[in-house]
Amino acid sequence: MSYCTAIETMQSEEKKALHKNYHDYHYGFPIHDDNELFGRLILEINQAGLSWETILKKETSFRKAYSNFNIKKVATYTEADRERLLADAGIIRNKLKVNAAIENAKTILALQKEFGSFEKWLEHHHPKTKEEWVKLFKKTFRFTGGEIVNEFLMSIGYLRGAHDENCPVHKQILKQKPMWQKK
Repeated sequence: MSYCTAIETMQSEEKKALHKNYHDYHYGFPIHDDNELFGRLILEINQAGLSWETILKKETSFRKAYSNFNIKKVATYTEADRERLLADAGIIRNKLKVNAAIENAKTILALQKEFGSFEKWLEHHHPKTKEEWVKLFKKTFRFTGGEIVNEFLMSIGYLRGAHDENCPVHKQILKQKPMWQKK
């Protein structure tokens, strides 16, 4: 069952509203801001082993904990910041995931220096198959396995499949010319 269809079958109105907001306004839409791209990567990494609903509920806390996903700030986090994050009940308190966010911020700064932006780095490597993307991400970033990379790239419009073709949101995304349309 696709995400588009699954939302309609959700029992709780609160759960349905949470997922519908993400589905209708975020999932699959191209992102052109490096900090927001970084934020989506943090959220996808933190989802590993958990439900997406858990992450959606904690998104505001993640933004606050990680300086509104400001890459430059997160890259300078100290050991005290790591401890603060590991003590923050509003986010996922996993040492590997916290360390990945900080180290990936440093990596993105280096990519920005070389390519001009994180987005331009992604564009530089497009198009790739899912397998090629996974290999590249594993080589470049921390805590980026196949499912994380797939969902990250699908959620930002680099891989096809975020929405059913008959979903009204799919038509909105097509108007924004996602990268998966450009071969």
